[in-house]
Amino acid sequence: MLNQKDILATIEMIDNQHLDIRTITMGISLLDCCDCDINKACDKIYDKITRRAENLVRTGEEIEREFGIPIVHKRIAVTPIALIAAASFQDNINNKNKKSATPFALALDRAADVTGVNFIGGFSALVQKGMTDADKILIKSIPEALSRTERVCSSVNIGSTRAGINMDAVALMGDIIKQTAEYTREKDGLGCAKLVVFCNAVEDNPFMAGAFHGIGETESVINVGVSGPGVVYQAIRSIQDAPFDILAETVKKTAFRVTRMGQLVAREASKRLNIPFGIVDLSLAPTPAIGDSVARILESMGLETCGTHGTTAALALLNDAVKKGGVMASSSVGGLSGAFIPVSEDEGMIAAARSGVLNLDKLEAMTCVCSVGLDMIAVPGDTPSETIAAIIADEAAIGMINQKTTAVRIIPAPGKKIGDIIEMGGLLGSAPVMPVHSESAAAFIRRGGRIPAPLHSLKN
Repeated sequence: MLNQKDILATIEMIDNQHLDIRTITMGISLLDCCDCDINKACDKIYDKITRRAENLVRTGEEIEREFGIPIVHKRIAVTPIALIAAASFQDNINNKNKKSATPFALALDRAADVTGVNFIGGFSALVQKGMTDADKILIKSIPEALSRTERVCSSVNIGSTRAGINMDAVALMGDIIKQTAEYTREKDGLGCAKLVVFCNAVEDNPFMAGAFHGIGETESVINVGVSGPGVVYQAIRSIQDAPFDILAETVKKTAFRVTRMGQLVAREASKRLNIPFGIVDLSLAPTPAIGDSVARILESMGLETCGTHGTTAALALLNDAVKKGGVMASSSVGGLSGAFIPVSEDEGMIAAARSGVLNLDKLEAMTCVCSVGLDMIAVPGDTPSETIAAIIADEAAIGMINQKTTAVRIIPAPGKKIGDIIEMGGLLGSAPVMPVHSESAAAFIRRGGRIPAPLHSLKN
């Protein structure tokens, strides 16, 4: 039971500290939509999504009004489309005119438009150990698919602790990211903001662009993502120069309160939609708004600017305390749950990058202890695809060795050079174009094959 003090504190968090439910995401299995006829498969996908998610947006809006809790986005995640598309490609594998998964993306986009959701994720392939013909077709369709759709998000899992890193897929994704940027050149490479490359992707992630409905999930599920960087920032400021153990305890207690609110919304949405409740993902996902920044949290611990020495240690404390507080509050914490560090979506990160204190190498070091990886980073448009692939490989290695999820969402902005700003709007924000190393990694990437899994992968 909540007492009056708890209620007033929650109201304060919502009204003045940017606390929100970042997303209610409905996961939908499309395994029963496979069909040898690609048009029939797309029709089945459209019909099932629009039927299952018919009331998702309306229900979210009702909860928002009744509880007074902002729900920023309503989203859908579906079974990785490469799995569904395989049946449609089987009879046409040698027909070049049929080698495109774009019709599936268009069907997803139409369904997202009709249901009114902000994004739909799952134009995805899981290729950590190898690529099927359907995987290759889907991946090569990504640039066109993301340029012709508004709400579709795409992800590719290229590595895992159990499988190692598929370097052929890494090299291919370097090319695909470059192509996607060119296909959306008029929008500063916006398509790349809807494309993420994973190592150790999780099946219950409600956050885009990496959300998909895992094959181990039930028919449909409701997952909720909560975000409250502003709340944590204010909590740390309230204790000023307290030692680290007290600081960690303060973050943990704050995360506990935020997670409880997320679970309340998740269970209410589950009950009203008559769909099982899955997980609450407590991730400190920032926005471009002032006061809603993970970078400012780190600076409130005593760092002059995010990216200076001590930043990785501060982020490690923050990430661990957030996870501990979330687990205390709910037995259904899942997804990624921790601190995100997307550059374009965090006004403090943007400021630190523009000042030159925060660079790509420091961001990579920070990803060793945070919840995801190199996120929403703009680089010069003439960055070679091999360099992008090498950045992906570095990040995947961190995830593989540390048994954690890592990801890369990078934007080689066409025609832009170091110091330019790209604008994407909304939650995607803006980003300064950051430098990359000019020395080539092309010979390394051309080796191909697979980086073997580490020894500690053998746990069974």
